[in-house]
Amino acid sequence: MTSPLDFARDSLDGLSVGDALGAQFFVPGRSVPDLLAGNPPAPPWEWTDDTEMACSVLTEIRDHGRIDRDRLAALFADRCEPYRGYGGGTVVVLHRIRDGIPWAEAAAAGFGGVGSWGNGAAMRIAPLGAYFAGQPDRAAAQAALTAEVTHRHPEAIVGAMAVAAAAAHAAASRGKGCAPEELLRSVEPYLIDGRTSAGIGRARQLLGSTVAEAAYELGNGSEVSAQDTVPFTLWAAATFLTDYPAAITACVEAGGDADTTAAIVGGIVAAHTGIGPQGDRRGIPVAWLAAREPLPAWVAN
Repeated sequence: MTSPLDFARDSLDGLSVGDALGAQFFVPGRSVPDLLAGNPPAPPWEWTDDTEMACSVLTEIRDHGRIDRDRLAALFADRCEPYRGYGGGTVVVLHRIRDGIPWAEAAAAGFGGVGSWGNGAAMRIAPLGAYFAGQPDRAAAQAALTAEVTHRHPEAIVGAMAVAAAAAHAAASRGKGCAPEELLRSVEPYLIDGRTSAGIGRARQLLGSTVAEAAYELGNGSEVSAQDTVPFTLWAAATFLTDYPAAITACVEAGGDADTTAAIVGGIVAAHTGIGPQGDRRGIPVAWLAAREPLPAWVAN
């Protein structure tokens, strides 16, 4: 029987492989047609801040079963390696926390006092959602707590809640059928009026569209905002829920913030598929997992 931590670890592997592979396509000379043909770049694939922060979220859930915002803020600040690709605003927030400024004050100070609506709160949350498989209310509530540490704007918080709820539903439906419409409907109780929620509603209408059409209508993360990222990632996860390689390839094909879209989609889809082929589900390819840079020792233990 798959345990909550097993679901979360599968999701983290899916997130980190997607992140690391997506990041390869910011390197000149990488070929999207080669990936579409089943030939990914040569390893190793280094992961980014998406994975580093997701690892901290997982250790918090693994060790305590819930999110304590003070503790998580300290972990984020202590483990931040800016060269991993952190956004400038997040680096400032985490440096202020490291300098002793309370996280609530540090997170609220940015962007004219309204807080960040970036996609960083959503990019790191799928493993938490997978941990709470079948408990979407708890997944969404805990996701909101993780978001508030760095992203205080409602758009960012609702984006994180939606991704967590989707991952919780994806994990709970492993080994069962889950129609694309079903996955998107599973996040509806956690939406509030705003651009992210409107985009998710539009994503439902675009089921059956091509990747290019969905990215054109929903965004591909190029604005690095929740509203420009979460709707497309939920569309991609719903569309390719049983096919991890196709899901990640779709994110790369869409362009934009491909490491983050692939991290979000990979975390949701891997919560449903696991690793390797599983009947009618295609999980994370073992070769892709081997190509990903090893995760930090403190999360692997």
